Amino acid sequence: MANRRKTTGSYTISVVAERFDVHPQTLRLYEREGLLQPSRTEGNTRLYTDEDIERLDLILSLTRDLGVNLAGVEIILNMRGKMDAMQRQIREFVKYVNDSMAWADDADEDNPLSNALIPTKTRLPMQARTQPRNRRAAAAGPAADEKRAARRRFLDQADSVEEDEPDGDRDGVFERPEPDSVEPA
Repeated sequence: MANRRKTTGSYTISVVAERFDVHPQTLRLYEREGLLQPSRTEGNTRLYTDEDIERLDLILSLTRDLGVNLAGVEIILNMRGKMDAMQRQIREFVKYVNDSMAWADDADEDNPLSNALIPTKTRLPMQARTQPRNRRAAAAGPAADEKRAARRRFLDQADSVEEDEPDGDRDGVFERPEPDSVEPA
């Protein structure tokens, strides 16, 4: 089996264990738990890269200094990985936006929306006022306008009736009507 990663430095398990003052079994445990993934030589010897050393340093810092258990360490490492991926995506997006803005600077200067990232259709102000807001309103025509006006009048009347007649409401307390008495058969 060949090395998985290109490395600048490779360290055996005994060197890493001595450097961090941990037992080699601890490093094997971290590997079993999926916290560390050292590369292997063809003879199946574990080789720890500089990335692995940094990750081990973080793991030991979390466990020794902060008292985080291995399940918590796994969650923290996964979240850090997701955050790194999001940072890469944000950098790519910012690069895309900057490239788009540079391209837009070369666009036609007569069109005020030529620098827009999303192409839009422009409307004259008169067109915006005279055209209906949506197709459904345009299809309904004057009959719909009359319905809306009638509904508004009805709601206005209902509001005025509620203000005039409290419907048995005394100081915000409603009385429950007595149920009809039913005789047993």
